Amino acid sequence: MTGTHVRSVTASTYVVPTERPEADGTLAWDSTTVVLVEVAAGDLTGLGWTYSSRACQAVIEDLLAEVVVGRDVEDVPGTWAAMVAAIRNVGRPGIASAAIAAVDTALWDLKAKQHDVALCTLLGQVRERVPVYGSGGFTTYDAPTLRRQIESWTGELGITWVKIKIGEGSGSDVIRDLDRVRQVCALDQPETEVFVDANGGYSRKQAIRVGRQLDELGVSWFEEPVSSDDLAGLRLVRDALDCDVTAGEYGSDLAYFDRMLGAGAVDCLQADVTRTAGITEWQGIAALAQAAGVELSAHCAPTLHLHVASAVIGLRHVEWFTDHVRLEALMFAAPQVRDGAMHPDTGRPGLGVELRRSDADAYRVA
Repeated sequence: MTGTHVRSVTASTYVVPTERPEADGTLAWDSTTVVLVEVAAGDLTGLGWTYSSRACQAVIEDLLAEVVVGRDVEDVPGTWAAMVAAIRNVGRPGIASAAIAAVDTALWDLKAKQHDVALCTLLGQVRERVPVYGSGGFTTYDAPTLRRQIESWTGELGITWVKIKIGEGSGSDVIRDLDRVRQVCALDQPETEVFVDANGGYSRKQAIRVGRQLDELGVSWFEEPVSSDDLAGLRLVRDALDCDVTAGEYGSDLAYFDRMLGAGAVDCLQADVTRTAGITEWQGIAALAQAAGVELSAHCAPTLHLHVASAVIGLRHVEWFTDHVRLEALMFAAPQVRDGAMHPDTGRPGLGVELRRSDADAYRVA
């Protein structure tokens, strides 16, 4: 089907409080902001969103909507390129890429709905099972809360990879960091692999010292041991340790990921569809990783990653991030996990989700 053109682009912003204050090694927060986009053509509407700032809504309304309206629904890559050109003077990384991501995702959802197929079918599904890892373990959690969360993942959900935050206070409390890791490793779950995420909280040598103790504890994943901008530092830590060193969640474009891969900085590359200017660029990143012989892990936003991850050959897993899991279940009919994996519903067109408007409106701010 061709010849259908976009007639409207609308954006809205929602702020959803977390259940309790949360923090990682370098940031604290008590809410999650969602900027949602609806793109209409004919009698169909595509849905997309990003986890970012309310500022994304202004970028969408002031710069992107006029570029998208009137374009052929079939030409998502061409529309994506037009959006990238439109934000030249405001800068590609950060807010602008997150804004494009929400629109691009809505366009892909709309195109799949126009063809009456699931998005993974449109993209070229290569897997029916999308493995996930449990992610949360915030530094604000006490020991009982941490244990309950881990057991909720490994119990009825059957998740065998679990991740907690370390690097507390930008690396100022290593003793507590390691104590919390030991708490998780001490749980009677022999088939579970433990991941940690320092969010760039350590210096280079400090990360190596911590990492050697993590190796002794059997930790298999050390995310952002140093700043993700420090490619030489990531490579230094990677070469010194047995556990996988990973990063990439803040990347916005192909050039960023090409530099990271070219530096040999990571054992597994992370990319977030809500930050990489959407599904269009995320697919290119997946190709880069495959060419480099490095697996790809989807950062956060499990509902948005389910279908595009289903179309990636070199996928390792998707992050089942507790904040986004809770929010997506509230605002949308989020996918469920069984036996440690999500399974795309190919019987529903597009992303397979609709906005629960009456529930979401309680959190709308713009």
